[in-house]
Amino acid sequence: MTLLRLLWINLRVGVMNELEYRGNFLVQLVQSAVGLSFALGGLAVVFAHTDTLAGWRPSELVALVGVYFLVGGVIRAVVQPSMSRLMEDVRQGTLDFTLTKPEDSQVLVTVKEVQIWKLIDVGLGLGLVGLALVRLGAGVGALQALGFGVALLAGAAMVYSFWLMLATLTFWFVRLDNILVIFMAMWEAGRWPVGIYPPWLRYTLTFVVPVAFATTVPAEALAGRLTGETLAAALGLGAVLLTLSRWFWRFGVRQYSGASA
Repeated sequence: MTLLRLLWINLRVGVMNELEYRGNFLVQLVQSAVGLSFALGGLAVVFAHTDTLAGWRPSELVALVGVYFLVGGVIRAVVQPSMSRLMEDVRQGTLDFTLTKPEDSQVLVTVKEVQIWKLIDVGLGLGLVGLALVRLGAGVGALQALGFGVALLAGAAMVYSFWLMLATLTFWFVRLDNILVIFMAMWEAGRWPVGIYPPWLRYTLTFVVPVAFATTVPAEALAGRLTGETLAAALGLGAVLLTLSRWFWRFGVRQYSGASA
């Protein structure tokens, strides 16, 4: 509950800050619309020449694109700005103000900054998933919907853990901005099923950078492709990464010398 309460507080602060620059809303709206147009345009080009892509039908890939926008919107709205703020605070020594507060420091840095206009992508993602569900019709049952929700949470947990561990490296390395740029570049691959990539890239996007678990696996649940083994693996890996990121964060905090060093 503490996480949700702090998220709500920072969301309200983010709203007040962003309302000072309402032009940002129009800019983000245009950016999101362009991104959506390119994503759906790419699907249209592919399916103009084939009926399926690696066994995926058009409606199923619309669901995948929806998941991609949904999770990506959460990353850009909360995770990316908060982790970037964390790295900046470590470099400037201002993380002291966070560590001295009577709340869990990891929770505080997780939701420290919210860029509300990025939530437009979340809305677009939900809309695409809804459209895909309508087109898939009766093919999606209660168990598939439950599997989708569980897989989505597990994938989001993996991506968050990965970002937190990258940001925690700032306690030892001054600048990691380029690594985060590389991650976002790899995230772009998530708009397509991971199965279309060569084995080495498929392995990288599954076990090194958990893009597949965040996008392809939840979409597989809606498409009826998700197996119990894959879902169990997603839950297990999500739990492991959350635990590992928690330990790594606490270890990193102990190395932080603060502004007075």
